[in-house]
Amino acid sequence: MLLGVIDIGSNSVRSMLWQDGVTIKKEVVITRLGENLASDGVLCENAKARTFAAVAALKNKLIEDGAQNICAFGTAAMRRAANGAAFGKELAEKLVLPVEIVSGEEEAELGLIGALGGKDGGIIDIGGASSEISVSRGGKRIYGYSLDMGVVRLVDICGQDADKLRLVCAEAVQKYPAVPAARFYGIGGTATSLAAIDLALEPYDPKKVDGYKMSADRLSRLSEKLLSMSVEERKKLKGLQSGRAEVIAGGSVLLIAIMDKLKLEEITVSESDNLEGYALSRFKG
Repeated sequence: MLLGVIDIGSNSVRSMLWQDGVTIKKEVVITRLGENLASDGVLCENAKARTFAAVAALKNKLIEDGAQNICAFGTAAMRRAANGAAFGKELAEKLVLPVEIVSGEEEAELGLIGALGGKDGGIIDIGGASSEISVSRGGKRIYGYSLDMGVVRLVDICGQDADKLRLVCAEAVQKYPAVPAARFYGIGGTATSLAAIDLALEPYDPKKVDGYKMSADRLSRLSEKLLSMSVEERKKLKGLQSGRAEVIAGGSVLLIAIMDKLKLEEITVSESDNLEGYALSRFKG
């Protein structure tokens, strides 16, 4: 059976067509649902409208592609906004689509399941309004923490101020409790976009991104390059979806701060993430 999953994130809405444990294809639309959430505490009307349209379009595309069962889940922006649950209900009723708002702990678990599929290791998932670290060992999750910081929140707080981004990220990552040692994978749009930029991919090729190793030194050089560029200049970079141009520099700074805290010399980028994790956990059996 062909299945469809939609991830309603704080920066983007993503869909996955999935069958028998295999990802057939993914699509993404940047909507910035978490825009101004850091200051206002609610999902703004424009962001909700953009996101509603994206979810509707992606659901229709999944149906066209033959998906027989489609569900959706919301993450940090929807669980933290005062009107997040109401927006989830609106999506569910108007689009006739099951929408589950997952907790930060569940989000960390989904990323781990999707990226590692039961293997030992850890994941770093930088999202729009939160960033998760999870570690599994011996087939069990031994660590999981969702940090209240992501790329959209960074733009809301810091704009494009490089010094402020470094300071805010350095302070934020100290909130992670001690993290067990593991081989870490970077999942989600920040990690895959940074790999695609480093590879200068045009068009984007998930097969080249998946398994790509990025050293801390290489990532630092790339981050400095991104910070030195204007948003418009970043839009011209090969490998970067233009809708991510405003948030990618902050994402790189946050990823470096996390790697510094974990004393990681490199990470491996994974295309598999919480979309696969959601499908595996909700459709098992």
